[in-house]
Amino acid sequence: MAGNGKAYFIGLDGGTGGARAIITNTQGDVVAMATHDYATHFPRPGWAEQTPEDWWRASMLAVRHAVRDGGISPSDIHAISADGTSSTLVALDENLEPVMPAILWMDNRAAAQARRMTATGDAALRRSRGGVSSEWMIPKILWLKESRPDLFDKVRWFVEMTDYLALRLTGRLTLGLNHITNRWFYDGRRGGWPTGFFDKIGLAGIVERFPDEILPLGAPIGRLSSEAADALGLLRDTMVVANGTDAYVAMVGLNVCEAGRTAFITGSSHLVLPMTDRDIEVPGIFGPHPDCVIPGLYVMEGGQVSSGSIVRWWHDHIGKLGGGPDTYALMLAEAENIAIGADGLVALDFWQGNRNPYIDYDLQGALWGLTLKHTPAHMLRAFIESIAFGTENILRTLKDNQVDISTFVMCGGATRTPFFVQMHADVAGIPIMIPEVLDATAFGSAITAAVGAGFFGSLPEASRHMVRQKSVVEPNMQAHAAYGEVFEFYRDTHDALQPLMHRRARR
Repeated sequence: MAGNGKAYFIGLDGGTGGARAIITNTQGDVVAMATHDYATHFPRPGWAEQTPEDWWRASMLAVRHAVRDGGISPSDIHAISADGTSSTLVALDENLEPVMPAILWMDNRAAAQARRMTATGDAALRRSRGGVSSEWMIPKILWLKESRPDLFDKVRWFVEMTDYLALRLTGRLTLGLNHITNRWFYDGRRGGWPTGFFDKIGLAGIVERFPDEILPLGAPIGRLSSEAADALGLLRDTMVVANGTDAYVAMVGLNVCEAGRTAFITGSSHLVLPMTDRDIEVPGIFGPHPDCVIPGLYVMEGGQVSSGSIVRWWHDHIGKLGGGPDTYALMLAEAENIAIGADGLVALDFWQGNRNPYIDYDLQGALWGLTLKHTPAHMLRAFIESIAFGTENILRTLKDNQVDISTFVMCGGATRTPFFVQMHADVAGIPIMIPEVLDATAFGSAITAAVGAGFFGSLPEASRHMVRQKSVVEPNMQAHAAYGEVFEFYRDTHDALQPLMHRRARR
């Protein structure tokens, strides 16, 4: 490629709230970053949708702004790679146009289909013994067939957000090995697609609607199409590299590419992602997913559907009240000074159901213990504690099954608030490592682009070279003991309210 000898790579992150473009060099230095938001629509309780064209428009703006702000010549940009949210269903017609809004990852309309799939007990469920998540792609496709057959019949191709972005970048329709392994029941070590399982649940022949070309993380797809190059302000010969699920790509951006390391991804949702060389099943935890990030290794997954999104809700609906722009910041500071346990308030973080370890999408958020003593800051404190307890619930489930997590590498929105980071360290009782680049998903996509462009021989090599650690947050073990007592109320609250929540969901 022509240029002055400099090499830059664009990581494009299709997140829940918007598109983020990050530009790095081969040393892992971030030279520019830009974001552009898009809307999420909630047509019914538990539903969440987005418009694919909004993703592309935001991606164009984010890339253009990053290139402009970084003062970078397009001739020096060697590759681009775009990740996306997990199990965000995109249904395309024969002309590769969406036939409906994309069903977002957090949408739980397919809970009934997921329960029926779980009840089959099929061998394809070995990596989700505790239950199938209604967030995943196959339950959503089954819901579409059963609930909207008119739309289902119009669909020629089912793909995910990252596949759609790759299509818009190159004009080629591909499918990522990463997300079909951890979300579509694909297992390259056991024959690929479980067609017998699909037949059993009522999706016979569905594989014919999946793109044939399956690419691993970091594989080159091809050059930018002329249309995409013009839209992004890049050159036609810029390489486009295969990507995958946002959180799994963040593992690359955190240098969690070796067995024994664990990524802790925070944002609208939280994910605990241990990398292991053991083919071990843990009830209530998804995985082990083989070869979906690094060939030869497995990823375990424990996640919370609602975490940062709860705090965002509080900010938008409560924290802005009072007439001043700093009301939320003041309330957050007040919450930090409230004693552990929020003076008796206990909350549950199941605002969009529970992914792990209960795998129960009929659960909902809750708050109890209110008295006239309590203030909105107490409630905020209780909600934040519930998020940390949700993470601890996953860790304890792993530990009870001989998967011990001794440290985290953390990224995402929560890292920008020291109070959140310290609470997570204290509740878990383990050190948390913080990298220099906190936007690990977009950064991981840029690293993936560098590998696909041939600048490194593998993802682990590139990650070791480009990722640097900034600090370590040590736990306060006295606080850890105090949180342990409140955590038991959290788990007991789930046990007490679960029957009522299930009754409510069946109405």
